[in-house]
Amino acid sequence: MRNFSVVLLLAAIVLCFSSVFVVTEGQRAIVLLFSKVQKDSNENAVVYEPGLHLKVPFFSQVRHLDARIQTLDGTPDRFVTSEKKDLIVDSFVKWKVNDFSAYYLRARGDKQYAETLLKQKVNNGLRTNFGSRTIKEIVSGERGELMEEALVQASESAKELGIEVLDVRVKQINLPGEVSSSIFQRMRAERTAVAKEHRSEGQEKAEIIRAEVDRRVTVMLADAERNARAVRGEGDALAAKIYADAYNKDVEFFSFVRSLEAYKSTFKDKNDVMVLSPKSEFFNYMKNSKAN
Repeated sequence: MRNFSVVLLLAAIVLCFSSVFVVTEGQRAIVLLFSKVQKDSNENAVVYEPGLHLKVPFFSQVRHLDARIQTLDGTPDRFVTSEKKDLIVDSFVKWKVNDFSAYYLRARGDKQYAETLLKQKVNNGLRTNFGSRTIKEIVSGERGELMEEALVQASESAKELGIEVLDVRVKQINLPGEVSSSIFQRMRAERTAVAKEHRSEGQEKAEIIRAEVDRRVTVMLADAERNARAVRGEGDALAAKIYADAYNKDVEFFSFVRSLEAYKSTFKDKNDVMVLSPKSEFFNYMKNSKAN
């Protein structure tokens, strides 16, 4: 009898635990009874909010669904512009489930499968928007408008999955490797041509400046030489005048001083040799000690 009571107690505990389920914060739940989704009177799936709930034991299955905001950040995709140019676009999508019944029925409640379907829908919208614009329009200023249009299109197409698209953002736009190489080469050639043009213009201006400076230097040197000659002429004239005045004051003394200067300059080196007649006027003041 005692063993039977223990079995009944254990059965009651098991039945109690199998009759309740817990939905944590950030989740929602859908209950399957005999593999069919439980629905309300309006034929809508019953979605359980966070908390403790009851279910039919043993025959019910609980599917927990994530209600938090999700980020879809896949691999970059290739898109074609209106110019038939390829672009590698890296984007991400912020989304969440707003219709858990449709989400479970259409996407089987599988996040990976739902993101695969959502990625296709978002890429279709981006492909349409990129295909109607040129590279210059996409890069220069219409990226915001492009993302807004992609968000609207993705939101409309994702409703059937029970998903609300919160944001679509383009992180990076690159050119394919083969296209980038040719563009870089063309840009390098253009920059090289511009640099050569600037260098030639600079050299031309440098030659003009150098010629102007040389002309100014030539003029300045000519002016300086003319002024120097004028000053030198004035100095020579003044010196000649001073010599003449001095000579006129005392001719004999002036001749004597000039003779001494000549002797000093002539005999300053002991090795100097001069062949002159003793009667030469050069020795006038040496042989005539009484000369006045």
